[in-house]
Amino acid sequence: MSIDATKKALFNFAIKHADDRLILGHRLAEWCSTAPILEEDIAMSNIALDLLGQSVLFLKYAAELENSNRTEDDLAYLRTEKEFRNALLCEQNTDDFAYAIARQFFFDVYDYYLMEALAKSTDEQIRGIAEKSVKEAKYHLRHSSEWMLRLGDGTEESHKRIAEAVEFLWMYTGELFETDGDDDLLKSEGIIPDLSGLKAKWYESVSQLLAKATLDVPSIYLFMQSGGRKGYHTENMGHILSDMQYLRRLYPDAKW
Repeated sequence: MSIDATKKALFNFAIKHADDRLILGHRLAEWCSTAPILEEDIAMSNIALDLLGQSVLFLKYAAELENSNRTEDDLAYLRTEKEFRNALLCEQNTDDFAYAIARQFFFDVYDYYLMEALAKSTDEQIRGIAEKSVKEAKYHLRHSSEWMLRLGDGTEESHKRIAEAVEFLWMYTGELFETDGDDDLLKSEGIIPDLSGLKAKWYESVSQLLAKATLDVPSIYLFMQSGGRKGYHTENMGHILSDMQYLRRLYPDAKW
């Protein structure tokens, strides 16, 4: 396979995973000053910053691979909704704290196993990003897991809310493991892992935690929503980008 084909596949891979973290980080940042307790307000803001930092690393690498004078800021602020490749799970609106925790937990399990595998990548840049990110991913997973247990095995009301969140968000989890031709190419070169193998680990870990939280474990074969990886998003995405990109688009040449 040509170097150009590998670069194109790497660019698309970096964009997908940058977008996951950029959009999910934005969603978490919405909880700043509105979380149920002060400690959680700080924790969610810090996790949002971690995800933003990881997104910047992926976007910088994507810009380097593209080599067309676009920076990581251009990729974040000047792409249209159709050009974003984040999984639909990351953009879901979660006004209820239980929904925010369930969304984060599902992503954290996936993210931890992904970064752990990417830390063995044959691509130096991807490996470096993963080696840094896996430490953060481990903390994020511990945080969301503790909240899943606290809510699931807590009061009748907290159990009801987290159970509803798990049931609603489950249909967005399958897309995390979708692959395409670019992924197959990168896998053949040892740059990324086999996502089907990660899916089995993800489901086992999620199932064990849900059982401990006295929550029902949905079937992995239930209907799954998809489209985000191809640029087809829910109505949430337009609202996110109008908020996130507004200032940069209003003053495109501003210098800080």
